[in-house]
Amino acid sequence: MEIPFKCSARPTVGIEWEIALVDPITGDLESAADAVFAALDQVPAHRVHSELLRNTVELVTGVGETIGDCIRDLHESMTLVLNVADSLGIELFSAGLHPFASWRDQEVTEADRYATLIDRTQWWGRQMLIYGMHVHVGMPDRDRVLPVLNSLLRYFPHLQALSASSPYYDGQDTQYASNRALLFQQLPTAGLPFQFESWAQYENYVGDLTTTGVIDDLSEVRWDIRPSPRLGTIEVRICDAMASFEEVGAVAALIHCLIVDLDQRLAAGELLPTLKPWHVQENKWRSARYGIESIIIIDDQNNEELVTDNLRSTVERLLPVAQKLGCTAELAQIQDIIAGGIGYQRQRAVAAAANGDLHKVVESVISELKQSHARQIQIR
Repeated sequence: MEIPFKCSARPTVGIEWEIALVDPITGDLESAADAVFAALDQVPAHRVHSELLRNTVELVTGVGETIGDCIRDLHESMTLVLNVADSLGIELFSAGLHPFASWRDQEVTEADRYATLIDRTQWWGRQMLIYGMHVHVGMPDRDRVLPVLNSLLRYFPHLQALSASSPYYDGQDTQYASNRALLFQQLPTAGLPFQFESWAQYENYVGDLTTTGVIDDLSEVRWDIRPSPRLGTIEVRICDAMASFEEVGAVAALIHCLIVDLDQRLAAGELLPTLKPWHVQENKWRSARYGIESIIIIDDQNNEELVTDNLRSTVERLLPVAQKLGCTAELAQIQDIIAGGIGYQRQRAVAAAANGDLHKVVESVISELKQSHARQIQIR
């Protein structure tokens, strides 16, 4: 099965950010997306999309040259949604999972692809009260996509640990930093990608899935990192949704720098390092479980390092790349995020101070998002 790849002449970047709608009194999820979109229909060419559940809206940027371009796009879309939500009496919540909402109460968006997904996946599909942040980076050469993707898997735990914000599910502390990561991989074709050596192997894989009825469309391959042939990008889908523009910008900057660095090294003739699949799988589990306190496997010789130490050296190494991409300030905020506490750590601190009241967790996440939105206004 031939899969054309629309190459990108420049290392462009785009971000998708899933946001939950909640009731301001109960803090519970609110299936109000239809009302939000009815109001947004009055705004020409807005970049807010529907998602699987009617408690969700997705902010989608245009094709950006820099992370700053994307953050400006997201802020514009967030302003629109905040204004509409305020008029409807709805609050916006951004984390990997809602801490106490019941999946049984959620309504699925009316669309054939969502109906097909739920019909096939049943109980697991209905569990998907998950919210993520996806980053697209333009790739200039189809044949460099999979080698870059394979090497990028070495940084899976870094990205998951930095963004982890889903410790609670169905009213319980799961003891995971990112329960979303392990919940989402239960869907067919979701989870870690296969490490194919050539584009032809990837085409054969997709052909097999299509022929056997596993998928009807390429978008149904829901890997944590995947090629996006129609857009000409590598799409990184590892991250939990985060509660601030600063976090989104910093993690997206790290992704942008990593992919561009790997692609440039590959183009210069370097053989990119990779990890064995079982190392990648273990790193995913460790970072989902322990977050920023993970000890991760860093090479195929079984050497290990605290993820924060490896992040520090990685950020320092990528500074020249960040300067060329215009995201030095955003990349530097990685250390600020670590120092201030990752989303899952902040949520647990709020719950502990409130004697386990998860409504206070929801309130804190709503407040963080509003405060971050206000800071962006001041910056501009």
